[in-house]
Amino acid sequence: MIASVFFLILGFLLLVKGADLFVDGASSIAKRLRIPSLIIGLTIVAFGTSAPELAVSVTAALKGSNDIALGNVVGSNIFNLLVVIGVSAMICPLAVEKSMIKKDYPLSIGATLLLGLLVMDQFLGKKDAMSLSRLDGIILLAGFALFMYLTIREGLAKRKEQLQSQEEEIPVKYSLPVSILLSVAGLLGIIFGGDMTVNSAKEIARAFGLSEALIGLTIVAIGTSLPELVTSVVASKKGESDIALGNAVGSNLFNILFILGVSSTILPMSVSPTYLYDIGFLLVVSLLVFIPVAAKQKISRGTGAAMTGAYILYTIYLIMR
Repeated sequence: MIASVFFLILGFLLLVKGADLFVDGASSIAKRLRIPSLIIGLTIVAFGTSAPELAVSVTAALKGSNDIALGNVVGSNIFNLLVVIGVSAMICPLAVEKSMIKKDYPLSIGATLLLGLLVMDQFLGKKDAMSLSRLDGIILLAGFALFMYLTIREGLAKRKEQLQSQEEEIPVKYSLPVSILLSVAGLLGIIFGGDMTVNSAKEIARAFGLSEALIGLTIVAIGTSLPELVTSVVASKKGESDIALGNAVGSNLFNILFILGVSSTILPMSVSPTYLYDIGFLLVVSLLVFIPVAAKQKISRGTGAAMTGAYILYTIYLIMR
């Protein structure tokens, strides 16, 4: 237990420093290559901070621990939406770009809805039990390919506009090689820190006799989402709202479409019916958050506090359930 607590703290320290380096490197690359920060947040930063979820879910699926594999993704997405964005907004109100409202956030809602439909085989009369089949995995991966195509196309178009404009050269703190080195070093810190944190948290949770489903939805989900939380909070403090938001929304899309797509394509997953409540909760809070965001094009401190409070209530419900 003492060793687990030690590695939990060490893992968190790695996450904090890794995220700091990663945000500095990623934002510097974006400015030097004239790539919008939102695109960097939705792709490179989102992929990097979702690496722990990918490792945990694929490994859990291969070992037959479906509750941890699916609970990790669903729980992480709920945490990203309510806590990562909520805490970041409480630190500094987040401005929301129109492209996020028109494309990225609706795609995140659509991915959640798609996941709900795919696991409802039992209720649609197709199978005897709920599951994610290989075909479902291929459908999710196709959705991920579409998201990547739209994001890259948008990024190239905006980059072309910036290059054609007569704006002065944007001052950049680091050279391109140094920026890449910072990003790689930060990403390694995030991955190793996330892995260390998750393993330690799982050992502590099992010592207290918690179920695998509860571990997946809470301990593992929060642990693998710490990179997103720390990265978005650091980005928010540095005034990089696009990276803070893009990281959370991009990670949610990456988690459902890519991670569950890969996991279920490798090995079909049985799904517990109770996960319908969690997927439904994720869908409902996504819609509730989207309404004020679309109306005001920002996330205020008050909205962030309400989102964080909603997650606390959800966690209490999970423990009682």
